[in-house]
Amino acid sequence: MLFRFRKSVPPVIRPLHSDRAESCATIHAESFAHPWSPAEFETLLSSKTTLGVAAIDAASNALRGFALSRLAADEAEILTIAVHSPHRSRGIGRALMSDTLSRLADWHVRSLFLEVEQTNRAAIALYSRMGFREVGQRRGYYQKQRESAATALVLRKDLA
Repeated sequence: MLFRFRKSVPPVIRPLHSDRAESCATIHAESFAHPWSPAEFETLLSSKTTLGVAAIDAASNALRGFALSRLAADEAEILTIAVHSPHRSRGIGRALMSDTLSRLADWHVRSLFLEVEQTNRAAIALYSRMGFREVGQRRGYYQKQRESAATALVLRKDLA
């Protein structure tokens, strides 16, 4: 029997809306010890100060990953970014961040901040390649289920 291997098609990056709140919560739960509920995602995605970006599978229309940012004057903060576990390490996180940066620049955001767990080497490497730099730390920021709380690195990128 012959096996046919299909090259994976890159996801389509587009705005994220509250109708995807349930899928966001499912993907978020794979990535974080204290995931957000569908109701929390629905509230965030309904807010005029939240920018949501989705990575959608072109064939199935399924959510593969997302990024949420909150705007405040000429600054923004990445609230969360997550990629569905079977689709990690395929450039989806980078595509989500690139699209988010472009949209925030269009909205005249000058500075972007985020927190990342200091042990999350893959994320730190991605953010570093995208021009973020460490500007602080928050000890005990990430509560763990079976471990002591982890330190968050506070990163900043100037867009203007």
